[in-house]
Amino acid sequence: MKLDGRRESSNVEDRRGMSGGAVAGLGLGGIALVAIITLLMGGNIGDVIQNVSNSGGLGGMTEQTSYEATAENEALAKFSRQILASTEDIWTAYFKQTGIGTYRNPTLVLYTGTTQTSCGTGQAAMGPFYCSADEKLYIDLSFFSTMRKSLGADGDFAYAYVIAHEVGHHVQNLLGTLGKAHQQMARMNKADANRVSVRIELQADFYAGVWGHYESQFGSLEDGDLMEAINCASKIGDDYLQKKSQGYAVEESFTHGTAAQRMRWLKKGLQSGDIRQGNTFELSDSQL
Repeated sequence: MKLDGRRESSNVEDRRGMSGGAVAGLGLGGIALVAIITLLMGGNIGDVIQNVSNSGGLGGMTEQTSYEATAENEALAKFSRQILASTEDIWTAYFKQTGIGTYRNPTLVLYTGTTQTSCGTGQAAMGPFYCSADEKLYIDLSFFSTMRKSLGADGDFAYAYVIAHEVGHHVQNLLGTLGKAHQQMARMNKADANRVSVRIELQADFYAGVWGHYESQFGSLEDGDLMEAINCASKIGDDYLQKKSQGYAVEESFTHGTAAQRMRWLKKGLQSGDIRQGNTFELSDSQL
């Protein structure tokens, strides 16, 4: 992506170096892979901690006594601030032009190790997540290294897609979609709640695509950028991750959608730029 001269968002809390340090046992890379698979299969913060512990990864927390960001980490922090700024500009304009209302900017929290959120304790191994209770996106930048090394998903637009997906959840929150979906899930059995979760995640993929549709008009996308995001979407499909972790996939446990579905909805958003075409909740399972 060409982002030279683009502004950086000021809606960022930099907590890097303010939290716990590395985790013994599996090592951060191994823990991150366990956590990614747990979360993308519908687990929550508690599930991540339990699964990592069962895998021998919580051999003891060590406090981080000092922190010095690498040049790569600083570059990723700047990139993240620029992508967040882009989402702010695009969604603010979109909300205004379509008559939706006023877009309220979320806050991006950069952290290392662990951090406190209104949704519980955030862990570096969890990967990026959105907390609707405080309207903040949380990310430990080491996740991008895990994407590259453990999932084979790399490239700046792939990283941008990850951030835009979490912002997509914020858009859902502002529109009231996220709250309604979570209320429905609370009244359902696990299988039915999973089907609602798939719709939440596929719509967030679609919204990430809508952002990409308008971002492309700035001439920032280069050859191969779109394929980076599409490849990333394919590597975080429930079927792909389950087969990678256990050798087979269990459709009833899907919470984010298959690789094909995630790619389809991302591409639909990229092509249309129209959020009215992203109502995943009105479609049957076979139509997703």
